[in-house]
Amino acid sequence: MADSTLYSFQVKTASNENLSLEKYKGQVVLVVNVASKCGFTPQYAGLEELYEKYKDRGFAILGFPSNQFGSQEPGADQEIQEFCKLNFGVTFPVFAKIDVNGNNAAPVYSWLKESAPGLLGTEMIKWNFTKFLVSKDGLVIKRYAPNTEPKEISLDIEAALK
Repeated sequence: MADSTLYSFQVKTASNENLSLEKYKGQVVLVVNVASKCGFTPQYAGLEELYEKYKDRGFAILGFPSNQFGSQEPGADQEIQEFCKLNFGVTFPVFAKIDVNGNNAAPVYSWLKESAPGLLGTEMIKWNFTKFLVSKDGLVIKRYAPNTEPKEISLDIEAALK
């Protein structure tokens, strides 16, 4: 996976269709593992603000629900979609629920973790709303902790969009 890019992977949409991440080639992408019942769930609003601010400049956010942290994403894919739209007006794509850690981790997440290890070199995702900023060429620029507010990433996004 070392020579992979974000565009090397396929993911499942919330309607269970395969989608090649090649669709995002040439864009700056923020990948986030999300959850509906987490203390960080209000970050959906900040993520949507970032998306609205930069989407016309070649920026995308990809949300991946995961129930691996305190069972904070128990809903089915359709329920998650409705929650995001109704409560936070989310318009960026939120995909099918996945595992981000362990033997069943989605391949894109195995690659993200390998590309940008966390604190002290650990690869494991520690909690919901861990964020990865990916460059236009599909390589990870930086990993952000769950408590990093979306607006704090603005300068890095702007630099990557140049």
